[in-house]
Amino acid sequence: MSKTSYPKNKINILLLENINPGAIQVFKEHGYERITALKAALTEDELLSRIGKVHLLGIRSKTQITARVIEAAEKLLGLGCFCIGTNQVDLTAAMRKGVAVFNSPYSNTRSVAELVIGAAIMLIRSIPEKNKFAHEGTWMKEASNSHELRGKTIGIVGYGNIGSQVSVMAESLGMRVVYYDTQKKLPLGNAIVMPSLTELLQCADIVTIHTPGIASTHNLISKKRITEFKKGAILINYARGEVVDLNALKTALEKGNLSGAAIDVYPDEPAANGDPFDCPLRHLPNVLLTPHIGGSTEEAQVNIGLDVSTRLIQFAETGITSGSLSIPELNPPVQENTHRILHIHKNVPGVLAEINAALSGHGINILGQYLKTNQDVGYAVLDIGAEVSKDAAELLRHVKETIKVRLVY
Repeated sequence: MSKTSYPKNKINILLLENINPGAIQVFKEHGYERITALKAALTEDELLSRIGKVHLLGIRSKTQITARVIEAAEKLLGLGCFCIGTNQVDLTAAMRKGVAVFNSPYSNTRSVAELVIGAAIMLIRSIPEKNKFAHEGTWMKEASNSHELRGKTIGIVGYGNIGSQVSVMAESLGMRVVYYDTQKKLPLGNAIVMPSLTELLQCADIVTIHTPGIASTHNLISKKRITEFKKGAILINYARGEVVDLNALKTALEKGNLSGAAIDVYPDEPAANGDPFDCPLRHLPNVLLTPHIGGSTEEAQVNIGLDVSTRLIQFAETGITSGSLSIPELNPPVQENTHRILHIHKNVPGVLAEINAALSGHGINILGQYLKTNQDVGYAVLDIGAEVSKDAAELLRHVKETIKVRLVY
């Protein structure tokens, strides 16, 4: 399906933060012409000055989509987060405005998992220290504090898409894998679920964090938690910056309680390349500091670009919301010789009955109807006879509790 009720040459697409060119190519291949792509993020005020004319918006992790931005986005249909997380978006505001929000939670899984394994090898061999000596012109060939991964225990905190991928890769290297998750997750391979985070920390030679950045994980690895680590363990955090207390980690490294760390995410990160960067762990031996590049491979960015742009196009052209984080997920089949209307409304009793009454009262036959709700909103997709589509759309705009109505095709 490529035809839409709104001419594609009038649909404005704004892509921020240097989104992969592959995404732009996908939009062009589907007939979209008005595409603005910027390399940097925009501030809230800059967004407010632009967002009123935008139909589809693409961002990465730096641009903050606040309730003010959503409220000013009068024409916004869909928002694509070309990354894993959506912490930068006020999802509640988007839901109440009827804006479908999509992300790409799986596309850079392999990239992050590979870097975790790479960091584990580098740290357990004390490579950062040896590299520093070599660059300073000192020959430091020794086997002390240098170990193999094989036979060691890796503890995975958060056994989701990335954590489970790390599990498979670690086991293939001969590691013993244990994991802890607040939700029940089936183990892959020979991985062993731990009954508590404390028990995981006490037995793991390497601990890698793969949790979301939510209130319950803020300072999850706190000063107290760090005392529960096995002596000489290594900590890797490629998840969210607020999860680890960096000052407490610094103290543990300086005292030798931990033997190394790899950190890719920070509580406060510079806005752009070249900006000053500071962190309590700077200049410490056997610490790898990277600038939030866990998922930043060319392969991952290509996959993310294809994935999110395709989701936005599907929603714009057919109303499919598979993977949406703000609108209930529906994947309705396309029926020939019909017109499709999308109706997003507050989830209160009687709305669907009123929709049906409004249409049947005017002799409009519904050829296909699909409904999905969450706690706050309902999403209805209606396929009707083509000859009355505009009249039907107008009728549905007057249904009580309506948030947004759109004639798709």
